[in-house]
Amino acid sequence: MHSEPVRVLFLCTGNSCRSQMAEALARSLAGDRIEVHSAGTTSEVVNPLAIQTMAEVGIEMSAHRSKSIEGFLAQSWDFVITLCDRAREARATLPTAREHIHWRIDDPVTAKRVEADPLRAYRRAREDLRRRIGLLLLSNRLVREIDMNRGQRV
Repeated sequence: MHSEPVRVLFLCTGNSCRSQMAEALARSLAGDRIEVHSAGTTSEVVNPLAIQTMAEVGIEMSAHRSKSIEGFLAQSWDFVITLCDRAREARATLPTAREHIHWRIDDPVTAKRVEADPLRAYRRAREDLRRRIGLLLLSNRLVREIDMNRGQRV
């Protein structure tokens, strides 16, 4: 029995850093077991330091492009995961989402201004996202959904 994959949307303000990193990490950790996308309340250029930080762990993001939430409004989602408070407020525009989850991830763009090493804030965000995505997958929350959608026993 083959069914549609579980659909996950990571949402942030500009879709330039945190949500892009989350999309890439989720794809890397879950493979083709989920359909994952990212978007922003606005569309900006993907941050080069986010690309560099992900490349450090072998995840290629140079082909990623920023996308606005507007392109995702008519689609249905199993999970919408917001990564900042502004995006959390905007999630009401996604009535087709089955479940909303909010993770407040510090903005590396803002945090890097006070860091001696500008990449430190990006690495911290990457590791926070990797931990949360890994825990979400391991918690069987998504795994159970994936297995049920594919008609497998948990």
